[in-house]
Amino acid sequence: MLIAKVTCSHHLETYISSQSINSDVVIACIDAFFPAVDKPTVIVTDQASIHTSDAILDKVEEWKQRNITLFELPSYSPQLNLIEILWRFIKYEWIEISAYKSWETFVASVEKILKEFGENYVINFV
Repeated sequence: MLIAKVTCSHHLETYISSQSINSDVVIACIDAFFPAVDKPTVIVTDQASIHTSDAILDKVEEWKQRNITLFELPSYSPQLNLIEILWRFIKYEWIEISAYKSWETFVASVEKILKEFGENYVINFV
């Protein structure tokens, strides 16, 4: 499981875990990624149930007061979701076939790519 904060300027922060993702994990990650903001911040989410749950909706007003806004993408729009674009590059261009030998090598390969994103692995949003 990966939760990531990615920007068009090649800045990436990730939260990697083997636990299942639920709304509580998403909330914890948002609060950890954005403990304080000094300018308006927009978080782009898809319409997955973990992003639209009552638990998330209960936090929206608090986040607004902290200058954080959630923006929900339209259904079926992976081309607008930066993390989906990142996954497509990882899956089809950057990950080596040898990464699939075992779960451990796969995880290590993905973590390496994520750590080197912006340096050795770059997406040009033109």
